[in-house]
Amino acid sequence: MSLMTPEQFNAAQKANLDTLFGLTNKAFEGFEKLVNLNQEVVKSTLAEIRDNVQKALSVKDPQELLALQASLTQPFAEKVLSYGRHVYEIATSTQAEFAKVAEARYEAQSRRVQTLVDDIAKSAPTGSEAAVAVMQSAITAANAAYETVHKATQQAVEIVEGNFNVVAAAASKATQQAVEQTSRAARK
Repeated sequence: MSLMTPEQFNAAQKANLDTLFGLTNKAFEGFEKLVNLNQEVVKSTLAEIRDNVQKALSVKDPQELLALQASLTQPFAEKVLSYGRHVYEIATSTQAEFAKVAEARYEAQSRRVQTLVDDIAKSAPTGSEAAVAVMQSAITAANAAYETVHKATQQAVEIVEGNFNVVAAAASKATQQAVEQTSRAARK
């Protein structure tokens, strides 16, 4: 008894290639987004550096230089945090696309295995009910394990996202406080 006909095998290979090319395109899209983000960061950074050098060259005294430096610290820190958020968003959206494909492939494979076990159960000789029950039990256990791992992974991702947001907010607040202290020191 053959488990797959040549047509089914060809269809499975075609589906695998479609999935591979789809994932490759998603990975390339994520890479492309990172490249575009980095190009924008470099362009804006060069423009800001030029402006900041011109401002620094027009400074008349040390207090004015300290005030200028303090005024540049917070926007720089906010841009670094924004860049980190953008990179994180690109990475998580690309990862989410991969996870969707993996989940769909798993579910399709699980349905095929269940169909195969059901077909075997229907055509199994008398007395093999225990073996079929063991296979069905194994499939049920594997599906339960997958669901547990999937839920744990989702919870871990949610925790990481929450921690990232907390750290970003704390860093922003700390930067703002440092800028305020530097500004006060420059005024003295």
